[in-house]
Amino acid sequence: MSSYSIGQAARVLGVSPETVRRWADGGHIRMDRHGPGNRVIDGVSLAAFAKERAAGVPTGPDAVATSLRNAFSGIVTGVTLDDVAAQVEIQAGPHRIVSVVTREAVEELGLAVGVTVTARVKSTDVHIDKP
Repeated sequence: MSSYSIGQAARVLGVSPETVRRWADGGHIRMDRHGPGNRVIDGVSLAAFAKERAAGVPTGPDAVATSLRNAFSGIVTGVTLDDVAAQVEIQAGPHRIVSVVTREAVEELGLAVGVTVTARVKSTDVHIDKP
C-alpha cells in the first residue's frame, strides 16, 4: 500500500503542508506514525479524502451552479486585449491556464491582473467565472 508524507499529500491536494496538518489534527484525514515520529497518510485514505473534497458543491449567495467539474480557482496574472478578442492568463496553484475570450467578456467580468477567478475546463474550452 502506498503512503504519503505531509508534503506529498499537500501537493496532491493542492494545499499547504500546514493545511494537511490541520485537517489531520481535526480528524478529517487519518494519519499514522512511520518510524521515529514521521507522520504518513496511506494512499487509500488520501484518495478517499480527495474524492470527498472534490465532490463538495459550492454554496452561498455567490456560488455558481455548473455542470463543469474541472474547476481551477486562481488569480489573473495577465490580460492582453485586442479589438475583438482577449487573452487571459490565470495562475491556479501550480497550474498556468491561458484562455482566449472576447474583449466584451473581459470588460463585462471586470477581469484584470490581480482579480480572483475560477477557470472551468470542459474538453478544449475554458470558461472563466468571477465569484
